[in-house]
Amino acid sequence: MKTIAPDTTRDPAPSRMSYRMQRLWLTPFFRKTLRVGLPVICVVGAVGGFLTSEIRRDTIYEMYHEARRSIEQRPEFMVNMMAIDGASALLSAEIRGHVLIDFPASSFDLDLEALRQQLEALDPVARVTVRIRTGGVLQVDVTERLPRLVWRSPDGLMTLDGEGHKVRDLGTRSVQAHLPLIAGGGADTAAAQALALFAAAEPVSDRLRGLHRRGDRRWDVVLDRDQVIQLPEQNPVPVLESLMALDKAQDLMSRHVTHIDLRNGRRPTVRLAPEALEELRHIRSIEAGDASR
Repeated sequence: MKTIAPDTTRDPAPSRMSYRMQRLWLTPFFRKTLRVGLPVICVVGAVGGFLTSEIRRDTIYEMYHEARRSIEQRPEFMVNMMAIDGASALLSAEIRGHVLIDFPASSFDLDLEALRQQLEALDPVARVTVRIRTGGVLQVDVTERLPRLVWRSPDGLMTLDGEGHKVRDLGTRSVQAHLPLIAGGGADTAAAQALALFAAAEPVSDRLRGLHRRGDRRWDVVLDRDQVIQLPEQNPVPVLESLMALDKAQDLMSRHVTHIDLRNGRRPTVRLAPEALEELRHIRSIEAGDASR
């Protein structure tokens, strides 16, 4: 009987495992994971293992800060002085007192925006710009508020600019004797109108004591010899200009009057001084006696 030998020829078809691996390798996500994700995981793991030591972390931290300091402390980044333009000597001294910077200082350590806000909070400062210019100079350009009025406020004497902003406190009136005086609560909110009234009262400026704000609504013009001009709440400037024209024509302000009440445009009134009133009564009594004869 003839024996048939078994077929030992190798099957060319891939095994099931090999087939699955080949299919998996053809997947884009799997290939990207092996090419990118695996190295990243290895690097992160190595770095994480390295940083588990507190000594190594402190060493890296010191190296980083040392490198940063070496850059920030380079001469081209150092600020050596401060220059102030646009401010008076008094305001410059105040600014230098508020800028607490120990020169030389690195420009990286300066917060220019915070410094600008700090300086603009000063009463005499209207606007300010802060920058670092070449040569290591901290440049401060100031627009200073100019005092235009002296306000006798409930809190004391102070100077105001043309918009009614406070400039600085005053110890005595004599410090700014050349500035016009306003008084009364809320007078600062009508500073622009007060300046217009002072301009309208220019013909009697040598007699003008100041303006008094009444009820935060209207003004009284105070002159020497205890004369007072009571102005209306609305449109006081043209009313005062009309009175100045009348005074120029009839010399009204040089007469014995204490109050000129212009609050009612339809019926202005004049209050006579006591001696003038007594003289008027005397004249009327004489006229009445002559008429009875």
